[in-house]
Amino acid sequence: MRFPLTLTRTMGTYLLKQRLRGKQHFPLVLMLEPLHACNLTCTGCGRIREYATTIKDKLTVEECLASVEECGAPIVSICGGEPLIYPWIGELTAEIIARKRHVYLCTNGMFIEQKLSEFKASPRLFFNVHLDGMEESHDLAVERKGVFDQAVAGIKAAKAEGHLVCTNTTIYKETNMHEIAVLFEYLTELGVDGFMLSPAYGYSAVQETNPTGAEEIFMTRDDITSKFREAKDLLARFKLNTSPIYLEFLRGERDLRCAAWANPTRNVMGWKGPCYLITDRHYETHRELVELTDWDALGQGNDPRCEHCMVHCGFEPAAVLGVNKRLGDSLKMALWQLS
Repeated sequence: MRFPLTLTRTMGTYLLKQRLRGKQHFPLVLMLEPLHACNLTCTGCGRIREYATTIKDKLTVEECLASVEECGAPIVSICGGEPLIYPWIGELTAEIIARKRHVYLCTNGMFIEQKLSEFKASPRLFFNVHLDGMEESHDLAVERKGVFDQAVAGIKAAKAEGHLVCTNTTIYKETNMHEIAVLFEYLTELGVDGFMLSPAYGYSAVQETNPTGAEEIFMTRDDITSKFREAKDLLARFKLNTSPIYLEFLRGERDLRCAAWANPTRNVMGWKGPCYLITDRHYETHRELVELTDWDALGQGNDPRCEHCMVHCGFEPAAVLGVNKRLGDSLKMALWQLS
């Protein structure tokens, strides 16, 4: 199966309940950022730039758990910053799992070996390691030599302890898709449980602070479509955790409306609105974020800031929820999950 049975069952039950309640806007994945501090300064990262004034601030475990309960999403993506430098990351993860949520711990992988004793293997926990290519390419992207080797050592250690591990790869303008195939082949040999893909597109937090760099590495919507069409057959044999409907969207084979409301972000400033990439304001509560945001004003053709956005957190829910649904989509998703 593509995902653990417990995750499939939890998500299916949750979606059914929301539909029976007639809910229009409800969360699927909580993007929880307990801190924005990081040991790396990656070229494409907007967090260390946007939150420079609060880079040393942290949410308490209690604040994090209150946000998990308030939001109610069945999946919690713990990100940042680098979550493995959060002092209470083991306690926080265990408490979220105890609340029957599924956790994707998004990390650069450098501290997995050091922190592994704080975690107990569970079908509700994935270590989600960011890798943007093989050694030379990845170390260039994160601006430090040796990071690839440390991340791979962390993956090996986690798999040896029985943990689920997936990877997340950002595709930039100059990314060689054949190298990504080599990367996935190598990671498959290490026992990695699945691969996520996301295109790199410019957004305000990085464009305003690094405009020249943004032009060099980020793609337009047309660039993204071309790049992912090129990779259609090349990556088909790998266990992608990116849904087939979302991949069709990346290849320009269908449209999906933005479903940013399904992926709320909570950080040290509050509930980030309207979405993970655009910050107009921070709300005190999740309810305020949902009720005070004009969701119909977002997306391509509505807000110019959304013109090239194809973020997997913003559009992946649209695929799951059947936005712009086509005949056969449900069967396609079911067969993909079982493959």
